[in-house]
Amino acid sequence: MRDKQGINNTAFNVYTLFKLFCSIFLVINLFACSSRQSPAPVVTVYGSTPLNQQTQNTINAREYTVQAGETLYSIAWRANSDVRQIAKLNNISPPYNIFPNQKLILVANNQGKSPQASKNVGSSKKQTKNSNPTSIQVVKKPIASSNKQAYGKNVSKKKTEEEQFEKTNFSQKISRWKWPVKGKIIDRFSSKAQGNKGIDIGGRRGTNIRATAGGKVVYAGSALRGYGKLVIVKHNDDYLSAYAHNDKILVKEQQLVKAGDIVAKMGDTDAQRVMLHFEVRFRGKSVDPLKYLPKK
Repeated sequence: MRDKQGINNTAFNVYTLFKLFCSIFLVINLFACSSRQSPAPVVTVYGSTPLNQQTQNTINAREYTVQAGETLYSIAWRANSDVRQIAKLNNISPPYNIFPNQKLILVANNQGKSPQASKNVGSSKKQTKNSNPTSIQVVKKPIASSNKQAYGKNVSKKKTEEEQFEKTNFSQKISRWKWPVKGKIIDRFSSKAQGNKGIDIGGRRGTNIRATAGGKVVYAGSALRGYGKLVIVKHNDDYLSAYAHNDKILVKEQQLVKAGDIVAKMGDTDAQRVMLHFEVRFRGKSVDPLKYLPKK
């Protein structure tokens, strides 16, 4: 009888301890949930990349220090700004050359002028005030230039291919856009803050990626985290297009391309799967590429 009662007491004690353990575990979970200050990260359909990490590459500061491998176009891309606006704020003229550790102003101050621009204006006025009106100006006589070669033939001043292209193409509208690659659209454009800034097209590794319109390559590299191996093409003064997550880049910066030219090979650099992430920017702002591409 005593043995039976002892077994019952033991079972009761084990059950009591189990209930106590469950209660403590529940309290700890409730405390952990209540102490979370930010919501759990939302995971994309591709598996493991939180959506809040997709915008980490964006620049929201008023000033920025240039890093190695960046161009003014890539910085403007990250800042969602027009490259001409940043160039104007920093008194940078085409072809917009910059260097590492250079400090750039991305947003104008309240007076509508950048501190650097104001400084330049002030120094210009100072120089004008202190200039001596009686100073002697040296006028250099132009040196006579010969337009003839050794054999007496006239040498005509030919514009380079790039200069001719910029004059005739960068001021014109794009008459026709082409699909950069054939494939299924696996993610569409979204105007939300953390939405997709372009379209994602699935395919096989090594598939040819083609320029959607003629233009000049203004970025080719992998310095923009989240885009992998990236190509950015300037089509005219208003439009840029980007081709991300490539396996190989087949063009160089400043290279001229025509619509349909192969610029890269499809891959999965900085992506969860093999695909092309394709974007179109109008004056620095993301727009839906499907509004420009021809209907399939």
